[in-house]
Amino acid sequence: MKKTAPVGTAPDFFSTQVAQASRFYLNLKPAARTPLAIVSGGSEHCAPDYAIHRASLPFYAIEYVARGRGALRLRGRDHALEPGLVFSYGPGVAHHITTRPDAPLIKYFVDFTGSAAINLLARAHLKPGTVARVFPPGEIQPLFDELIRNGRRGTAGTPEMCAQLLQSLALKIADSRAPLPGGDTLAFATYQTCQEHIRRHFLRLRSVTQAAAECHVDNAYLCRLFQRYDHQSPYRLLVRLKMNHAAERLQFPRVLVKQVAEETGFANPFHFSRVFKSVFGLPPATFMKMR
Repeated sequence: MKKTAPVGTAPDFFSTQVAQASRFYLNLKPAARTPLAIVSGGSEHCAPDYAIHRASLPFYAIEYVARGRGALRLRGRDHALEPGLVFSYGPGVAHHITTRPDAPLIKYFVDFTGSAAINLLARAHLKPGTVARVFPPGEIQPLFDELIRNGRRGTAGTPEMCAQLLQSLALKIADSRAPLPGGDTLAFATYQTCQEHIRRHFLRLRSVTQAAAECHVDNAYLCRLFQRYDHQSPYRLLVRLKMNHAAERLQFPRVLVKQVAEETGFANPFHFSRVFKSVFGLPPATFMKMR
């Protein structure tokens, strides 16, 4: 298969055991005081004999498995690679990556450095030498694709755009984390069911207690699930969905606040107005004047 021509000069730490690759290289020797600098990145369709064995890497790296199966040894621990797995490594972190010949890996990577690199990995809950999983498995692939597209443009703004995309990627990884295979998958499945129920029925749901009852779980347990797997409480999710709907409805002419309050499950329009202001920072009447 044809390799996509990269930008710049390929560094010697790139594998040649690939059937197809789309890579970019920005700055292999960034300034020491740079807060965050992308060194290189790309996607690789691994050949059946793909194998990486490194005792270290001079930069930090995040890799993401999009398709295929393989094996990873990281800090002396073995992990099975499958779609949705993300992992990190960097200076002083030994890593060994192999693919299954019958299901070659398709994976993405980004290498970076700078004084803010460790903090970025901490925000992603992916400190060097750790493995995580994102759900759905393809959730972060569009960001990697955008990173590659911008990295290959080679314009004056490319380094800054790529650094911003990397920060978005870290936030997305943190927001999409799921238990690793073999972990607490039953609790996570319950969380997903409850979250989806709230998203589908938020207009008629009057409280988190009602949502928990309809999902056949205890209210306190539902709150604990969101505390473990989400960045917001189930109440906050329910209110945000209701208020987003309300904001859309209030943009139409001749729509009354009382009417929208009833649509979103608020018997008292004054209570609705207080909640609306707590979410958006201004009351519905002021919001309507901005149409």
